Amino acid sequence: MPVSVDLDGLDGLSRSERIAVLRRRISGAAGPAAASPAVPATAAVPATSGATAPVLEPVPTAAQRPTAAQRPTRPVLPVPSALSALLPEGGLARGSVVAVSGAGSLLTGILASVTASGRHAAVIGMPRLGLLAAAEMGAQLHRLALVPDPGSDPVEVAAVLLDGLDLVVLGLGGSAVPPSRARAVVARARAKGATLVVTDGRWDGAELTLSAHVDGYDGPGSGDRRGRGRVRAVRLGVEVQGRAIRPRTGRLVVASAGEGVEWSTARESGPTVTALSS
Repeated sequence: MPVSVDLDGLDGLSRSERIAVLRRRISGAAGPAAASPAVPATAAVPATSGATAPVLEPVPTAAQRPTAAQRPTRPVLPVPSALSALLPEGGLARGSVVAVSGAGSLLTGILASVTASGRHAAVIGMPRLGLLAAAEMGAQLHRLALVPDPGSDPVEVAAVLLDGLDLVVLGLGGSAVPPSRARAVVARARAKGATLVVTDGRWDGAELTLSAHVDGYDGPGSGDRRGRGRVRAVRLGVEVQGRAIRPRTGRLVVASAGEGVEWSTARESGPTVTALSS
């Protein structure tokens, strides 16, 4: 079962005291986050007694700069395999902020992939999250912490949880986060090597923006029975945008498979019912 994080008893405490209390509750309830590639620390420069001038390295020429293939890739959190092909790094880069909107299957699929891989996640301010759908997609709910009512400052709660978890999902409830506040949280996510996903609100400066809409359904019969029968799959249209990439679009299928749900790339076969416009 997912862990429900208790935020009672925080009134009257200083920021550092609230952080300490929340960390103890998360670590005791959800367990330590799975081991992940550490964020390299900045090397300290030893002090010297002499006032010598710093040694400057020559600026590399264009021929000496590493190519895109030679640049080190960042560690990422896993996503459904069908979605990974649309992402520039094949997953959600650690230390980044990603905005997700539209069909809820996209977010539950991400949570399922992350927790199924042994990593830990938290969801803030989303009391109606589809836990059953996430479990059917393979989510390990005991690695998922829930904060359905984060109080007056959900952004602060998210900043605290970035310390000890791999993925933090923040529901903004339709609000907008000021750019100065967003930059501070982005810096914290980068320093901790955690990924923040924001949804249901405005967050300027997200590295990636993922949006999904229901594009149709597979399964109902054809001919006289067209539109009747059991829906076996939902088709999603997904668009990915980012600061450093051209927009990418794809069609994915979320389909029942045995006792679970699987993701795949859409193929034009079988009867399809087009989703009605809202």
